[in-house]
Amino acid sequence: MDPLVSTDWLAHELGKSDLVVFDATKYLPTEPKDGKAEFLNAHVPGARYFDIDQIADPDTDLPHMVPSPGRFAKLLGALGVGNAARVVFYDQKGLASAARGWWLMRLFGHDAVAVLDGGLPKWHKEGRLLESGEPAAISQADFRPDFRATRLRGIGDMLRNVATGQEQVLDARAAGRFTGAVPEPRAGMRSGHIEGARNLPYTDLLHPDATFRSAAEVKARLAEAGIDGTRPVVTSCGSGVTACILTLGLAVAGLPEGAVYDGSWTEWGGRADTPVEVV
Repeated sequence: MDPLVSTDWLAHELGKSDLVVFDATKYLPTEPKDGKAEFLNAHVPGARYFDIDQIADPDTDLPHMVPSPGRFAKLLGALGVGNAARVVFYDQKGLASAARGWWLMRLFGHDAVAVLDGGLPKWHKEGRLLESGEPAAISQADFRPDFRATRLRGIGDMLRNVATGQEQVLDARAAGRFTGAVPEPRAGMRSGHIEGARNLPYTDLLHPDATFRSAAEVKARLAEAGIDGTRPVVTSCGSGVTACILTLGLAVAGLPEGAVYDGSWTEWGGRADTPVEVV
């Protein structure tokens, strides 16, 4: 399954028994909206809501960290996703959080997964059908995870990498946050970036309507950031959500996807024992 699907493709496939569509919208604390409430107001027909904060590790104070394979399997099964399903994620902004769902599925071994290019805004702009209210009752499914640990990085991995430089860290945050010129939106966070990291704001991979640029354009922008496929990449961001858009971009460009630093700047910038650069 290609990493991106078009609205035309989804409209043609919608309603097929093996297709599961998820709205994976996550609004920032500074945005006065609730993803689930907005989903209930309007969503792609038959879609279900994928709560990034719920499908996460409940035993940490860091936001929406990767859950255990057992928890992921239980929650995905309750959402009606089995191993034979084709899964498509979208979000209400166009593309901001849908890639997190895509990456989680692949992290737990499910490759038949894609992101809707342009998301709900493009679907709505084209005048396609929407529905509201709670989705229909969902039958329990059996999801068997195959956890791919090489696609995930933790704080220990990142500290070791500062010393070895074996992997290139690519930060998806806006340039001002990366350089430290703009304060972090989360209180108590230091400004700056992981020592040795490079910056590629995730918006640079998208058109103004939040559809992805062509594979050639994405590859060129990655190359400008020093990413050419010869060195393993770890993506990072504020809290592990938009980092997944860079990972999706690597897939679109046909480059190795590498790994995601799940704690991202919320973890790194919130500690006193991590080396930070300010440029």
